[in-house]
Amino acid sequence: MGPMSDVLVIGAGPAGVSAAITLRRLGRRVTMVDKATFPRDKCCGDGLTAAALRRVEDLGLDPVQVASWEPVDRVVVVAASGRAVELPLGGPGLFAVSARRADLDAALVDLARNAGVEVIEGEAVTDVGRTATGVSVQTDGDRRLDAAYAIACDGMWSPTRRRLGLTPPGYLGEWQAGRQYLGGTGPQARKLWVWFEPDMIPGYAWSFPLPGGHVNFGYGVIRGHHQTLRGQAIDWRERPHIAEVLGPGTEPAGPWRAWPIPARIADAAAHGLDGRVLFAGDAAGACDPMTGEGIAQALETGEAAARAVVQAGPGRPDRAADRYGRSLRWGMVTDDRLARVLSAVLARPGGSDRALGLVAASDWCRRNFARWMFEDYPRAALATPHRWHRRMFTRDGAYASVGPRPRSTTTVASHE
Repeated sequence: MGPMSDVLVIGAGPAGVSAAITLRRLGRRVTMVDKATFPRDKCCGDGLTAAALRRVEDLGLDPVQVASWEPVDRVVVVAASGRAVELPLGGPGLFAVSARRADLDAALVDLARNAGVEVIEGEAVTDVGRTATGVSVQTDGDRRLDAAYAIACDGMWSPTRRRLGLTPPGYLGEWQAGRQYLGGTGPQARKLWVWFEPDMIPGYAWSFPLPGGHVNFGYGVIRGHHQTLRGQAIDWRERPHIAEVLGPGTEPAGPWRAWPIPARIADAAAHGLDGRVLFAGDAAGACDPMTGEGIAQALETGEAAARAVVQAGPGRPDRAADRYGRSLRWGMVTDDRLARVLSAVLARPGGSDRALGLVAASDWCRRNFARWMFEDYPRAALATPHRWHRRMFTRDGAYASVGPRPRSTTTVASHE
């Protein structure tokens, strides 16, 4: 057992890195442990919204360190009827980016290490328990780690949550998603595409551009609806409107991968061991129930958990749990409830067509819907006045001060 940390962070994804760097900036000793060795692949749509971009910029991430960083300035949304609406994401700064999680997460881990976080890779947590002054974690590397708090950012299947008896029996997530990297795509695939396919509504299919003619192609559907899809592979060639966008030279650049997505932050327990363990990211069910997006939510909950334990102090875990719970209820839980209502609207017959009809009514509608869709401001911004600020609807995108990074023209090897 080494020197005791103030906080242990379990999981080195975006939530864990956000928590760890926030803690270091607030003067705390932090150890972050992950069963993986980075870089490692992560099943994801690889899309970064405006909210995620602002947060990784605040953490100090330099896009140059992310090999597959691909800025996006045009989005096309296609209704179930086939009606397409193109949305602008232009202006100073970035509002949407695609980046392989293998590249992004490795860069974030390096950022945490450079911030003074002790990073332990390649060791899985095998036990979590209480001590007289905090929490103790055992790893399969025969290492014991003690701290006043642990922030569990260990994913959808969160072994920490399971060991504390806080995972509902048989839980499989609210969404089911699948994706495949494709190469050889055409010029239309340089835009970001969203298709509300009739067999996926209120879910959708996507194509997110990556450097070198690659894309992340996949879909996400909500469990409990009428769809027959359960994460199994779909062939873009059997959907002519999608094949036309991708281009005739499209070919697989990796296997199909499927994964579940949790979107239940309003219902999931935010803490365990009487506040000594806080959950963040997928472990807290912090994904958008309307889109399944979770990187921005992971970053936000990681920071909120870190601030809660610092504000509470080492001897008041009850206060840490209360502060963290309140921060979630004042923002993300409200966003979650609104997103569920909007998903129900999209699920109705003709819902996607009526919604896009309103969006296409004017340039103002297209521009502001694009920013709302990509989380430039919170889903339920109008219902949460405490989050209002000047220029909330008009501010520049992330990285505006450094200008956009030139698009890559080289082929990037698949990480599969």
